[in-house]
Amino acid sequence: MVDLKNLTSEALAGMIDQTNLSNFATLTELEAFARTALPYRFKTLAVNNAPVPFLNKILEGSGTVCDAAVSFPFGQSTIETKVFETRDVIEKGAGEVDYVCNIVELKSGHWDYIEEEMKRIVAVCEEKGIVSKVIFENCYLTDDEKKRMCEVALKARPTFIKTSTGFGTGGATVEDVKLMKSMVGNELKIKAAGGIRSAQAALEMLGAGAERIGTSRGVDIVEGFKKLAKLHTA
Repeated sequence: MVDLKNLTSEALAGMIDQTNLSNFATLTELEAFARTALPYRFKTLAVNNAPVPFLNKILEGSGTVCDAAVSFPFGQSTIETKVFETRDVIEKGAGEVDYVCNIVELKSGHWDYIEEEMKRIVAVCEEKGIVSKVIFENCYLTDDEKKRMCEVALKARPTFIKTSTGFGTGGATVEDVKLMKSMVGNELKIKAAGGIRSAQAALEMLGAGAERIGTSRGVDIVEGFKKLAKLHTA
């Protein structure tokens, strides 16, 4: 669990995947996104696959890496396509990979499919020494399905299990993070993403057991945390 009492703004930034997953952002806008993020030293900048080489040039030497979104946001690619996409984007410079599980197969109860998909994508990431994150998209799942996904993840061993894409009907909730944490304990890490827009919301997710925050509002969260810290020390 994150030590919230001794948390610094720098440590908080190091747990944030700052995102721009717009399908119509221009390269000029993506460059501005990256330049604004650089002083904060976020853990990653999360983008769609095509601009990864472009962002990598800007991030070179900064300590922040590109986080690529595979089969995003619907997860409706074949396993073979996802495996190729994962390998391709790593070769193009992605330092971390988040992929969306096949929700149709999940909701259809095809757990062998979900396990094979997860194991094969995780294997590619492990081969390349890359952090892997599997997105459950909890807004579409029952609690039993969320638990079953955690059980599959304990077999496949991604680095993180993740709540949401941020493009579904709902995002991260404290209840979901707690449920996921209760299932995986310290065996896997949890990323909370979707609808996290304030320092208080981020702290609640970390307090529930998340170790990474996915958000497009990383700057606001860190600046808000600094204000909260000043209030507590005043």
